[in-house]
Amino acid sequence: MRKGLILINAYTRILHALEQAQRLKDELNALGVAADVRRNDFFAAYTDDCGKIVSAADGYDFCIYLDKDKYVSHMLEKAGLKLFNSHAAVQDCDDKMTTFIRLAGAGIAMPKTLAGFLCYTPEAEIEEETLARIERELGYPVVLKTAYGSLGKGVRKADDRAELSRILREWQFTPHLYQRFIAESAGKDLRVIVIGGKTVAAMKRVSHGDFRSNIELGGTGEKSDAPPEAKALCEKAARVLGLDFCGIDLLFGKDGFLLCEVNSNAFFGGIEKATGVNVARLYAEHILKNV
Repeated sequence: MRKGLILINAYTRILHALEQAQRLKDELNALGVAADVRRNDFFAAYTDDCGKIVSAADGYDFCIYLDKDKYVSHMLEKAGLKLFNSHAAVQDCDDKMTTFIRLAGAGIAMPKTLAGFLCYTPEAEIEEETLARIERELGYPVVLKTAYGSLGKGVRKADDRAELSRILREWQFTPHLYQRFIAESAGKDLRVIVIGGKTVAAMKRVSHGDFRSNIELGGTGEKSDAPPEAKALCEKAARVLGLDFCGIDLLFGKDGFLLCEVNSNAFFGGIEKATGVNVARLYAEHILKNV
């Protein structure tokens, strides 16, 4: 019997993360595959005194990597374990700025984005010209995002220079980016799930009190038929990033869809409930075809 490892974050207490791991375990079991859900705190891989990688994940045929710990994923792959998603794919999606850089030049429409500056000097001041340049390039309101973060956390909106300056000072030592605000999509977007390069489910997310549409922040989801152009955009992005599974957020721009974010470990409970699509089963089937 084949056996899979479902690896989750060592410290997570997020209910959706725990439920997601259990859903995948149940669907794998239903397909005749044994699976263990384990927290990433047992030192699944390490380098020994001889400089070799030692894996403590022996006996598993594959790993569904639901963490974002880049060190463990890299070592597990080097030790020969097949990961879903791959180490490189998870890392490219974990850093939002890296995601945009990887997708640049692929013919995928995205909001205009500026990378924030890294600061290593506590006494450094933010230049007024820096603020002015952001204003000229992106206008107001402007969206600011930490490079790392999910569930809508680390996403802010500045409506004027005072607010922009305040957020920049707060994030001066945090990797971040600045992005053009897409007014047509305020409080709504399209979440698309792609598995094995094919769109399998989509839902429209709407918030009535926030420019962010995340369900975790109070937004609601309803089944939606992704139009062909949305499917093509998402499937291309998944292909460029080498993703087996992902959730892609699309914004409704005045001239068509714009890619907002790509989530390599997207929660699928909400979209399963909204659409009736068994995303966990489809992902489990994809994994078994590719082990």
